[in-house]
Amino acid sequence: MQKSTSDNRAAINEEHNTSRNQIRVAQKQEKRDKLADAIQEKKRALEGGEDVERSKNMEYSIEDNERWEKKLKDKARQSNAEFDDAEQVTHRRYRRDLSYMKPNIANYNRQKEQALGLPAGTLTEELANPDMSSTLDLHRGADSLIYADHKPTEEDLDRLTNKLNDDVQRRKNFSRKRPEKEEDKTYINDRNKVFNNKINRYFNQYTKEIRESFERGTAL
Repeated sequence: MQKSTSDNRAAINEEHNTSRNQIRVAQKQEKRDKLADAIQEKKRALEGGEDVERSKNMEYSIEDNERWEKKLKDKARQSNAEFDDAEQVTHRRYRRDLSYMKPNIANYNRQKEQALGLPAGTLTEELANPDMSSTLDLHRGADSLIYADHKPTEEDLDRLTNKLNDDVQRRKNFSRKRPEKEEDKTYINDRNKVFNNKINRYFNQYTKEIRESFERGTAL
């Protein structure tokens, strides 16, 4: 009995891994096809004496252009080098993390259809007066004992894994060992050193002359 269960589990895992590998292979092939099409299009434009960038931009719609401009504005706002406190840094990171959490409206509608007992695909159409008596199955009250019955999809799990790996890589890149410059020691410990570096980054250009005057003994 135990061996049969183990064999079934191994077969399921193998089938799951095979399916995921097929998806990755298809995605890589799609990228290669797009790259080949782009190279061929560029070659045809050059042979015809056309502007490559202009012909490429003609393929974008107004919506694509608006999304691109919005992305550039968001990137410029995130890279704005101002003196931020911890609260602002935390809020900026929170807004950045929200970009990874796009709502899946189609999946939500499927769950709502099951809770309301509606036929599949009903919520994609306009409903005049839907029966809301079964919404407690979807939006449970404080007295409900049902919990932890939600099963995320494979796409959601992959997105979560990629997000965690990206956070780990960001921390590694941010905390990498940087070479120390030969300069006067103005700190008493590592924590004070980090604080002084942050202050100097924004105010050193204003306080450099005053500090040098104190060191020379010529300050008023």
